[in-house]
Amino acid sequence: MAVYAISDLHIGFGANRAGLEALAEHPDDWLIVAGDVGETLAHLEHALRVVTQRFARVLWVPGNHELWSLPGRDDGLKGEARYQALVSVARSLGVVTPEDPYPVWSDSHERFVIAPLFLLYDYSFRPDSVPLERAVAWALEEDVLCADEMLLSPEPHASRAAWCAARCDETERRLDAIDPEDRVVLVNHFPMHESTVVLPTVPRFRIWCGTRRTADWHVRYRAVAVVTGHLHIRRTTHIDGVRFEEVSLGYPPQWRPELGVGSYLRRILPLSRD
Repeated sequence: MAVYAISDLHIGFGANRAGLEALAEHPDDWLIVAGDVGETLAHLEHALRVVTQRFARVLWVPGNHELWSLPGRDDGLKGEARYQALVSVARSLGVVTPEDPYPVWSDSHERFVIAPLFLLYDYSFRPDSVPLERAVAWALEEDVLCADEMLLSPEPHASRAAWCAARCDETERRLDAIDPEDRVVLVNHFPMHESTVVLPTVPRFRIWCGTRRTADWHVRYRAVAVVTGHLHIRRTTHIDGVRFEEVSLGYPPQWRPELGVGSYLRRILPLSRD
């Protein structure tokens, strides 16, 4: 019995969809799906239906791609209304979302609270010399622009940064209520520590990658692991003795279909006892 994680399945690409559909059964295991399943409600429903048939329990958090409002798709749902529609799709399949009670995973040795989060970003992953109002212009100086600026509506919030602040406020309240004796796995699509955002080819994309508000959450909330995606650069980082796992599959050129999607599942629990 184990907990695995993967993100950025992007099943709008045929190779990714086929790879997911070929995934082997894991009847005793849990799966964390850390966002960017696809761009439509149908993408999310299809992917979650596949993995719920193969795993004992599935947890999901949204990425920015799920939140995109694409012309002519999904009845024009935007912002908070779109997020709630995504949550409804996941819940209809028995999938745990950031709006549900945090589940507890345990085996004969250990017990952990797994906390799926939805936090967004606030452009704070920028140099201190760049004011907030210039963050996007700063990225554009190197021809970097995230499609979120056109496609991810924050309605009814004033901005994506304001939505991020509201999500952080609510999430802190819920995490503060976890029993202080419990150890925790934090799950979010966007990176939760700025130092893990290493983007050699597009360094200024970092402003769309998280918020500094979560910089100490791995310590504050007794995390044994922090699971994220978004970067499409799989890596393990240790900060303050805590394991940070970037678990993206990515676009077709970024993974090897002949290995199968199963090869890209990252085991999160149980902890290694080596």
